[in-house]
Amino acid sequence: MAQALAKSDYHGGAEHAAPKPIELLPRPMAKTGLVGWLTTVDHKKIGLMYAGFACFFFLVGGLEALLIRTQLIVPNNHFIPAQFYNELFTMHGTTMIFLAVMPLNAAFFNLLIPLQIGARDVAFPRLNTFSLWVFVAGAIILNVGWLSYVFPSIKSGLPDVGWFGYAPLTSKNFTPDASTDLWVLGLQVLGLSSIVASLNFIVTIINLRAPGLTMMRLPVFTWMALITSFLLVLALPAIAIALIEVMFDRNFGTNFFEASNGGQPILWQHLFWVFGHPEVYILILPPMGYVSEILPTFSRKPLFGYPIVVFSGAAIGFIGFGVWSHHMFTTGMGTVATAAFSLATMAIAVPTGVKIFNWIGTLWGGHIMTRTPMMFALGFIWMFMLGGFSGIMHSAAPADAQQQDSYFVIAHFHYVLIGGATFALLAAIHFWFPKFFGRLVPEFWGKLSFWIIFVGFNTTFFPMHFLGLNGMPRRTWTYDANMGWNEGNFIATIGAYTLGLGVFTYFAVLIYTYFKGEKCGNDPWDARTLEWSLPSPPPEYNFKAIPTVHARDAWWYEKHHKDEIAQEQAAHIKAESEHGGIHMPDQSWYPLIAALGLLVGAIAFAFHHLPVAIGGLVVTFIGCYLWALEGPGGYHIHLDDKGNETISRH
Repeated sequence: MAQALAKSDYHGGAEHAAPKPIELLPRPMAKTGLVGWLTTVDHKKIGLMYAGFACFFFLVGGLEALLIRTQLIVPNNHFIPAQFYNELFTMHGTTMIFLAVMPLNAAFFNLLIPLQIGARDVAFPRLNTFSLWVFVAGAIILNVGWLSYVFPSIKSGLPDVGWFGYAPLTSKNFTPDASTDLWVLGLQVLGLSSIVASLNFIVTIINLRAPGLTMMRLPVFTWMALITSFLLVLALPAIAIALIEVMFDRNFGTNFFEASNGGQPILWQHLFWVFGHPEVYILILPPMGYVSEILPTFSRKPLFGYPIVVFSGAAIGFIGFGVWSHHMFTTGMGTVATAAFSLATMAIAVPTGVKIFNWIGTLWGGHIMTRTPMMFALGFIWMFMLGGFSGIMHSAAPADAQQQDSYFVIAHFHYVLIGGATFALLAAIHFWFPKFFGRLVPEFWGKLSFWIIFVGFNTTFFPMHFLGLNGMPRRTWTYDANMGWNEGNFIATIGAYTLGLGVFTYFAVLIYTYFKGEKCGNDPWDARTLEWSLPSPPPEYNFKAIPTVHARDAWWYEKHHKDEIAQEQAAHIKAESEHGGIHMPDQSWYPLIAALGLLVGAIAFAFHHLPVAIGGLVVTFIGCYLWALEGPGGYHIHLDDKGNETISRH
């Protein structure tokens, strides 16, 4: 591969700029190793880092869950103290939602969206890097409390207010240390990361689509990512306001939620669930997109009812903002409000059911291949339906009054978010692993991990329906032997160990595949969307020439019109070379520096070190200022007929 550095007069659109002689110098973007990863603006590297951090926290959250289940395996158990138990269920919920499932979805947004829409990168590459490092900063802030078990001088334990943070548990009276402040600030920082990333993806999907890729030709996953991004932008301000009010109550003497001084604790519930219920769809809509890509591939036919699947996703997002108070049927809202939210909760089942019927229609009459991604996708449909059925039960306020805050709700929630979101994510990892690592996961071990996870999951959570209906409250540290909950808890704990074994097997197989797996070509599944037209793994510039899209299943069309597409691509590559080559942005330290300032500032503020906190914000400001001064620089990659590269800088 020829590597050279040249200066030219090319400035974005000057067709007739005469190139100057090319000197044989190192590539300008050749930052490799750790520095290359810390400063990258490549959406694929950013996606892989999101995935790495998310998988790590997924395993951490799973270990927290195993500790919880071990405590509950037998009655009157004292395996862990009550206070640590409260911290565990708080950290388990917070970790799994904000540090595992959301960033794993963000990983696929980064990895797939530019490839599926025929773009070279996201609209704002450095902003994309910033969102990654801000996410890492938020994750560190949330987990600072673990250090107090190693260094007792740190005046903070882990947060113990639940992932929902109900007032007045978050007041200074109940949590006088810094644990709740760290929880509040960690979520605020994570929210900033999500909003920045969402705006970036909205602009990318709307503005950077390849020629011919109309909105109704977008892959379903890209559609679900677009809807999810809008949900994040609209829902996160509600929780941001609520968290700021908690911060002011704790640190500045206000009384938003302090009932003794005229505050309203129920205000927190409204603000939290205005965010919290759309959050459920923020977690589940991208997995619906994964499944909508996987099922057609392994059914050997197009997705049934594509426009209806897209519309139902938008309808879910819209109606999702009108059902938040079904979490609050026992708070005394009144009969009119209860009836309205009951009806809205029933209504949101309709577009979800429409999706399920379209997925069944896709399977019907297809030549089904039961590969590992397909098995996880089918498991998603079955388990998500069961979770949805129990969710519809909650729409009936009298039934909800019995099920509220019981283990029945735990069962419902985990059937939706493990049986639903996690099964689909595991399917997606298996499906797109060959694209980004060039190796196929062994089918035997993949299917074995599926069956262990499937059996372990159902053994864990199905008994919880009966525990809840028999009166076992959620967040119970221990229970007496005569309550009738012994067998259900024992079975659930054995199931949790089985589920843990399945997840361990799954990731062990992935690690083995990364090093020793069978190498594969660009399209091992005979898939349908544009990312499968690229080499595995894709080059840094993604496409040699921006493709022209002729059909909804763009790559499927290309495979059946090879000669026409080859001539078209050759003309595009030649035209692009004449116009200065493929422009690529430079790497940058400044997004990382800005995120580090936020990290230092937030932790210092939580521990009331205001000068250090201000210093952290100054670092963030300086990082953003220097970032702005970098300008729209970069370099150009020129490809010859044989695919060799030369590099020029303007």
